[in-house]
This record gives sequence, structure tokens and C-alpha cells, in this order.
Amino acid sequence: QVQLMESGGGLVQPGGSLSLSCTTSTSMASISVMGWYRQAPGKERELAARVTRGGSADYGNSVKGRFTISRDNAKNTVTLQMNNLKAEDTAVYTCTAGRSYYEVDVWGQGIQVTVSP
Repeated sequence: QVQLMESGGGLVQPGGSLSLSCTTSTSMASISVMGWYRQAPGKERELAARVTRGGSADYGNSVKGRFTISRDNAKNTVTLQMNNLKAEDTAVYTCTAGRSYYEVDVWGQGIQVTVSP
């Protein structure tokens, strides 16, 4: 089973930017959908963004216009570029791999993103 390795989290000020990366242990070209979900304290997990093998992207309503997801199948890496970050973006972000938009097969460990002055 593929393993997902996340990096890039940390602390950032409101209005700042942060980039998350997720690298797969096997070829990403064989994975239909790569995504990022997030869970804030006391809240349910929600979709941040996902991208198909062909590059078609889908975003959660709260991040549209601020986050951009991209994948590089040759480098086995999916990146979530987060701009104009807000305090409410504070969450654990988890990389996912799935066979479709609605079927997540593998979850990463998760990485903390904290937006605070």
C-alpha cells in the first residue's frame, strides 16, 4: 500500500503563505485522486482540496481563491499552496490518496498548520 509523507507545516502569521507537500512511496501516476483534508480543533474534518491524475482540481468553499493544489506525477509530489491565511485555517492537514473523488484509500499522518500573530 502506498505511504504518504507530508512536510511543510508550521506557524505563520495571518495574511501569510505556507506550502504543504506530500510525497508518495510509489508512483503517483497510478493514483487517481490526491487530496488534502483538514480538521480544526472541535470541528469535523473537511476537504481542503483534491486533484485528479489529469490535473482537475476541486476546493472546499472556505479555501477557494486562496489555496491552490497541484501534482507532479514525475516527482510523486502533490503540493498545497496556501495564501492569505486566516486564523480559521489553523488545523491538522492530512494528505490523501484515492481511487475517486469520493473514495479515499490512504491517509497520511497529518501535519499541523497554525495561523496566529
